[in-house]
Amino acid sequence: MTVQTATLPNGFRIVTETMPGLQSASLGIWVTAGGRHERAEQNGIAHFLEHMAFKGTKTRSALRIAEEIEDVGGYINAYTSREVTAYYARVLEADTALALDVIADILRNPVFDPHEIETERHVILQEIGQANDTPDDIVFDWLQEKAYPDQPIGRTILGEQERVKAFQRDDLSRFVEEHYGPDQLILSAAGAVDHDTLVAQAQALFGDMIPRNASGADGASFAGGESRREKDLEQAHWALAFEGPGYRDPSFYTAQIYSLALGGGMSSRLFQEIREKRGLCYTIFANSGAYADTGMTTIYAGTSGAEIGELANITIDEMKRAADDMSQAEIDRARAQMKAGLLMGLESSSSRAERMARMIQIWGKVPPIEETVARIDAVTLADVCAFAEDQATKAPAAMALYGPVSGAPALEELQERRTA
Repeated sequence: MTVQTATLPNGFRIVTETMPGLQSASLGIWVTAGGRHERAEQNGIAHFLEHMAFKGTKTRSALRIAEEIEDVGGYINAYTSREVTAYYARVLEADTALALDVIADILRNPVFDPHEIETERHVILQEIGQANDTPDDIVFDWLQEKAYPDQPIGRTILGEQERVKAFQRDDLSRFVEEHYGPDQLILSAAGAVDHDTLVAQAQALFGDMIPRNASGADGASFAGGESRREKDLEQAHWALAFEGPGYRDPSFYTAQIYSLALGGGMSSRLFQEIREKRGLCYTIFANSGAYADTGMTTIYAGTSGAEIGELANITIDEMKRAADDMSQAEIDRARAQMKAGLLMGLESSSSRAERMARMIQIWGKVPPIEETVARIDAVTLADVCAFAEDQATKAPAAMALYGPVSGAPALEELQERRTA
């Protein structure tokens, strides 16, 4: 399996990987624009645009878009994150050209029919309402907002209801004009694909686009703070975040291994101490997320209002203890988990296509798997302990709570516990 890349004269990038033995292909267009590329008055527009992509083009109705892919047994979808928007499909080998033609059509020829805008507006408002009624989802939006206040990267991807209610056709067209230039588009495909054929089709479908010299996203600055919302729920939902490295930072892999050892599985410290030994919760985990210029180590737990104070304090204590006595066995276990997750994911053509698109976005190339594995293997116990010390005692923090949370310590109290 060999990764091949190409760039059209207008900056449109293509990356492919043929996977022998497969009879299907996963392919899509990744746009290097997401929630953090929105201005304040545009918050939610990237996600709205993603919804509208499937609502009709100059040559295909919304129904025809769905039927053309599903008539051949394929699957088409999209998603919006803070840094990218993706439009992707999975089809049989013979239908690869059809899938790319449909995706190109929805990106280049949307009609933004006013009736469809109103219909989809209602769908998105329902989606926002559903998120607001899902405590273990919405608490992470509040956490992000406190971590990065008054910044695009801190705003919800879905947008606020009042702003979504106001978007019009011109708003959608303006965001496309600003952020959907050829040099912001990455075609990534894996599976039963032929590189030269896809490059030729991409040239035919996207080669006439004119670069737009789009502005980049605003830089991120982790500030921290607390969001506490009382509500009569069965569980108290608690999320804590500490500033971490971005994905280009040399300590990126250290942060990943640390979060796995701390709370990445049933053998992790938080799971064993807080759930298994003390029975304080059903769910607790830690993970490390990264963006271009910042990142977060996030801890989440759901527990009773009566036990949230104890859980929060023990979590801080466990973080401090991890900085003192993290073992080589824990690091090796977390390292194995990380490599297994990476390598198992590569058995899927969809995962390969997405990984390649992200690597092109981040590095402008796709590093060999062996290089990534070597970086994971290079993380030492000393690296993790030093990172754990920073996270436990120094890194800026943010906290969000929702439910019966009156008994939870304030962030200031947890900060004092961190440095005690």
